[in-house]
Amino acid sequence: MTAEAGTAAGWPADQPVGVIGLETIFTKIPGHIRNPSTFGFPVIYEVVAGATAERVVTQADPTLIEPFCQAARQLQARGAGAITTGCGFLVLFQQQLADAVTVPLFASSLVQLPMVHRMLTAGQHVGVLTAKQASLTPRHLAAIGAESVPIRVSGMEDQQEFREVMLEGRRAELDVERMRAEVLTVAGRLAGDPGLGAVVLECTDLVPFASDIQRLIGVPVFDIVTLTDMVHASLTRRPYR
Repeated sequence: MTAEAGTAAGWPADQPVGVIGLETIFTKIPGHIRNPSTFGFPVIYEVVAGATAERVVTQADPTLIEPFCQAARQLQARGAGAITTGCGFLVLFQQQLADAVTVPLFASSLVQLPMVHRMLTAGQHVGVLTAKQASLTPRHLAAIGAESVPIRVSGMEDQQEFREVMLEGRRAELDVERMRAEVLTVAGRLAGDPGLGAVVLECTDLVPFASDIQRLIGVPVFDIVTLTDMVHASLTRRPYR
């Protein structure tokens, strides 16, 4: 249904969700937030020039805040009803980005951590699969009030396909099956943990393999797509009659 048709029917317009992307060259497969086929609703994009994985993930470069804020403002001007980003490490700048616009902005899948933890039995913890374990610091968690959430982190930085394609940007071609095997290797470090109640994927590049991760570990898996789907549903409520 188009936005115009929805309005004519008396329903809210099907507002697009805006996505701010890093400057990356690799192919975005279905399930990735940068692949429009991932969603059943309109998604619009802005890419921040010079926002490499090195600058965002490893350096947490504060000079990128204003370019990301500008991209958020551009997406709102283009009609985005809510805005997110293509990298979970931007959680560090959640407040600055949210303050740049007047529509909901969720910078990272990690904003789900407090909610997911509250769903679990006392004593359980949340697994976090991340692009680079050492780069996920207490500052990132504190940015969204998750500093007290018990987590167990497993990182992708030692996996060759992920490192060369996603972190280092050496090539655009992604070997999907090799990547799947690497993701399951890293996810497997969490498998068998009796205290694990759920998993949150920090890294947007891992979402295409969320179903594989769930089959391996057997717990709920949350990511940027589950969050974006939820936020979009809040923008386009339909009557129950």
